[in-house]
Amino acid sequence: MKKTKQRIFIVVPAYNEEKSIAKVLKTLKENGYNNIIVVDDGSKDRTYSLAKKEGVIVLKHRINRGLGGALNTGITAALKSGADIIVTFDADGQHSVYDIPKIVEPIMNGKADFVVGSRFLKEPLFSHKKFIVKVRRLGIFVLNILTFLLYGIKTTDSQSGFRAFSREAASKMTITANRMEVSSEFFRELKEKNLRYAEVPIRTIYTEYSLKKGQRLLNGFKIILKLIFRKLID
Repeated sequence: MKKTKQRIFIVVPAYNEEKSIAKVLKTLKENGYNNIIVVDDGSKDRTYSLAKKEGVIVLKHRINRGLGGALNTGITAALKSGADIIVTFDADGQHSVYDIPKIVEPIMNGKADFVVGSRFLKEPLFSHKKFIVKVRRLGIFVLNILTFLLYGIKTTDSQSGFRAFSREAASKMTITANRMEVSSEFFRELKEKNLRYAEVPIRTIYTEYSLKKGQRLLNGFKIILKLIFRKLID
């Protein structure tokens, strides 16, 4: 039986991304991805207006709700719009559009429900920023261990923002975290909803801009504390 083409929606959470948002959206469209939902999470710059000029769906939060809030809004909108597969894609330009086919392939082939693009399955193509490896990898390594201890899921990159969901997985997952801990919350939902998981290697485009926008070590400690607290009260 011939497979029907699955509708892929790209969800782009954005907060004060006027320097990169237009280029990211242009690149996505040039490569055939026209179902794009940008969630402007209370930006104070021109993120909203620049995204609107690109002719994509742009949703705006009046106040900054955080990454979890933006992803929840975007994923909900994609489901309502008829998405079969939903890809989350960062607005700072660190992800490569050429990795999208790779990250959706396990879902399209019926082998996974939730896929994470891992920066650490192989060395990133643009890994010349040595301190990224030393500092951020340490925080992510700790969070990977915590993810395994809390949910029994082995992952090399629990905090990756490049993910793909089947429609079924996105519909079943319940997002309650508004901030950065949402990345770990997906693994909790993955475990509780008995969904299939896969990782694929991705390239990461490190620039001075994307490095400044990345997650800080302090945020990593905050995530750890929140995850432990939530586990204790569950």
